[in-house]
Amino acid sequence: MSRVIAVVEGQTEQDFVRDLLSPWLAAKGVYIFPRLVGKPGHKGGVGEYERARRDILLLLKQEQGTTITTMYDFYGMPDSWPGRSQAKTVALQDKPKIVERAIKEDIASRMGPSFDDQRIHPYVQMHEFEALLFSRPATICETLLSLESEPVILAIRKTFSTPEDIDDNPETAPSKRLLRVFPGYQKRLHGLIAVKRMGIDPLLSECPHFSQWIHTMRGLGEVQTQAQKGE
Repeated sequence: MSRVIAVVEGQTEQDFVRDLLSPWLAAKGVYIFPRLVGKPGHKGGVGEYERARRDILLLLKQEQGTTITTMYDFYGMPDSWPGRSQAKTVALQDKPKIVERAIKEDIASRMGPSFDDQRIHPYVQMHEFEALLFSRPATICETLLSLESEPVILAIRKTFSTPEDIDDNPETAPSKRLLRVFPGYQKRLHGLIAVKRMGIDPLLSECPHFSQWIHTMRGLGEVQTQAQKGE
């Protein structure tokens, strides 16, 4: 068994980890629990890095033996986040990786030389949660009771190599695209219903960076099992 705490950006990500990732990973021996950063009642948002860093460091110190991961959007991150400025100069698919690596290095350095950096695995998705919904256009249309809209959503999806690449312009971000097609769309309601109906498999096949993160999380259970067998 491996215990993981996911420090997340907002309530939708919190629900996503709790309701979809947690049961799926539990079957692999990994028990993941979402934690919204900030004070009780805080509704989320990327915010300045100092707040997230404070919570991550505190969790690592309090939760001995627990692994910490994150779920934040690259788009909208202030420049206070490590690696954010450097990421502006690299290709789209490399931007979140630069920030992930910088977060890991920053946390490890602040924890001290004896810290096992395998206890921190940051995940930064390029765009907002809604990008994942384009992994299966038919499902979001079914959820919004608008099957006739599937060609429109499918056309958006086919414009990009992966759902993770759907652009970050404020007017053409994934959520804005969905709202233009479905004016009644509500992120925490329809988005979560749709992604639960999809399940993990379409996200893994369509979203390579997300898939890499889940593979890392799943691997924590395999490492724990191997360690137990070796004892």
